[in-house]
Amino acid sequence: MKRPVARKRFGQHFLTDGGVIGALVEAIAPSAHDRIVEIGPGAGALTRPLLSRVECLRVVEIDRDIVARLKCEFPPEKLVIAEGDALSFDFGTFAADAKMRLVGNLPYNISTPLLFHLEKYADRVIDMHFMLQKEVVDRLGADPRTADYGRLSVMLQYRYVIDRLFDVPPESFDPPPKVDSSVVRMIPRRREELKARDAMRFSRLVRAAFSQRRKMLRNTLKGEVTETDLARAGISPTARAEELSVDDYVRLANQKTED
Repeated sequence: MKRPVARKRFGQHFLTDGGVIGALVEAIAPSAHDRIVEIGPGAGALTRPLLSRVECLRVVEIDRDIVARLKCEFPPEKLVIAEGDALSFDFGTFAADAKMRLVGNLPYNISTPLLFHLEKYADRVIDMHFMLQKEVVDRLGADPRTADYGRLSVMLQYRYVIDRLFDVPPESFDPPPKVDSSVVRMIPRRREELKARDAMRFSRLVRAAFSQRRKMLRNTLKGEVTETDLARAGISPTARAEELSVDDYVRLANQKTED
């Protein structure tokens, strides 16, 4: 079957490099009974080898033409298709009675909001293997006091163990993107590892701190914490957002509940 035409509005870049596809499938290491959910199957480069190794594959696809092609190529008992936008899709519908493994060559134009959306389902996920823009993977694994370190780094390092697997050049895709790509593995942390007593407060503090990352925390977090709270957490009020580790943010978020 002829490859579909990539649509710019969906951020489509179809993976075509057989070596990269093979390496990605081996990294996922699917077993027959795994509940794998592929986000954005596109031309099926990853879909086909996964289907050869699992009893049933579930996919989420927004492109109606691709959905129609998939329905023609694969029987419904082998490929379960959810047509819709992954940014608003309820992935919990695929994990009612078993945990999921999420995979995909994610559209680069929505990758950051999609990663935050998927965080809602972390308790129902075994692992995630994604192809992302290299810059996003750099941010995911960034250390404090570096230019790439930001809200995405803190929030997702708190929730997942993040492992960069390998980089992928633009010529591995059709059409080639203007950036390099990377494959990342993300494994949800166990509940007992998540030390923030109020997850919403933790998220709110991190968002506020990085909203004006060059300003001092005593200014960006004004109204959320006091200088006394900062001192109790061992954090200088003149520190800036990128200077704090994930553990620092957790300790600060827990400060109010310790009194």
